[in-house]
Order: sequence, then structure tokens, then C-alpha cells
Amino acid sequence: MTETVETTATGAILYDKAIINHITEAHFATGGWPHAEVLTGSLRSSGRGNTLYVGNVPRQFVLRHYVRGGLIGKLIRDTYVFSGADKTRSFMEWRLLDKLAANNMRVPRPAAARYVRRGTLYTADLITVRVPGIVPLSQYIADNDPDESFWRDCGAAIYEFHAAGVYHADMNAYNVQIDSDGTLWLLDFDKGALRSPGPWQQETLGRLHRSLLKIVGLEPRLSFRSPNWRQLLDGYFDASRSA
Repeated sequence: MTETVETTATGAILYDKAIINHITEAHFATGGWPHAEVLTGSLRSSGRGNTLYVGNVPRQFVLRHYVRGGLIGKLIRDTYVFSGADKTRSFMEWRLLDKLAANNMRVPRPAAARYVRRGTLYTADLITVRVPGIVPLSQYIADNDPDESFWRDCGAAIYEFHAAGVYHADMNAYNVQIDSDGTLWLLDFDKGALRSPGPWQQETLGRLHRSLLKIVGLEPRLSFRSPNWRQLLDGYFDASRSA
């Protein structure tokens, strides 16, 4: 483990020296990189406009500023109550990703995280290594016509995360991503955790199902129908029975 924490005038930066051997607060803004582009996508896959690709190929990073969603996000955009550095969203997500990546789970490798205090509140940012060639599941089914084996493999891959106790707080068709080999990855582990088996496993599956139904409502021609969901569940439960 190569975790390093450096205090700043207003907070702290946590980073992996094996990935970034020197980092400053400038790296958490577009001007701190020779190249930066806003993540864009179709079918609302670009999120809340808070994510950037930074750096140059072949080593690119993803810079994400934490912003609130839902109704509270309309009132409070990007601040959270500070209750200690180890409990900031950025530090917690960095450390969870670090554990998962160390165990060869298909997640982005964390590079750096920071928080900036303003009195009792803080803002936060996270930098991860960009996984080349991945696209959101929403885009994948817009560009392809996946067969039964694809959906079964997706179900088995999700079970692999669940069997390891990996809770994803927002498993949807955007955070589920597919690489050039058709293999499933998970992104955005804000509020994620390691948990014992429980109802949360079915709840996260239900969240993904609702997300898929929602994007089909946006674009009915997408390659997703009821049999595909049954195929995903078949792959999930077949993997659980053979574990």
C-alpha cells in the first residue's frame, strides 16, 4: 500500500505515490492539467457535469467533483458536514476502491482524493485512473444488440461483486460499464461499502432494473427487453449456486 496523506492550508490530499508521485491542489482543477475535457454522453450518461477526463493518453485520469443529487441537490450543491478526514466522501471512496483494486475487482484504480474545509463544511474531489475502452451499459445497448450470453455474464459479474460484499449505492445503467471485451466494470462508489449479505443485494439489482427501464423509456429502440432481465438474473443466480 502506497497511501500518502498531505495536509493543505484548507484540508488534505490523499494519494498513491505509485500512480502520482507528486500532486498539488492545482491537479483538482482543469488548469492543473495539459489536457482536460468534460465527460459527455447520450441518454443522460454524462451525469451532473461534474466529471472530467484529464491528462494525456496513454495515462489518463478521471477527475470528479462531489455534488449532491436528488431534491437536496437543488438546495445544497456540493457541500457536506465535516466530521473528520477519514469520514469525508472522497477519502472513504478512495480507500474502498483501493481495497477492491488490490483484490482484482473490476473498478477504477484510485489515484488521489482531497477535501477542502470551509468551517463546519467541506467540498471533495476524487481522481481515478481512466479505464480504457469502457462505455456505460446504456450506451453499449444503444450501439449493440447483446445476446443472451452477454446478459448472463453481466448477472454473473454482478454476483461476483455481491459475493465479495461490495455494496454499490447507485448501481444504474451508467455506473455499470462495459469494456471492449464485453466485460462488466463498476464505477462511482460514493457511499459504497463492504457489507455482509443482506437485502441490499436485491435492492441494488432492483435499482439497476429500474434504470434500464427508464432509459428504454427515453429511447424505446434500445436493445433491452424483459427476457434480457431474466437472462441477467439467471446468470446471477447460476453464479450464486455454483459458488
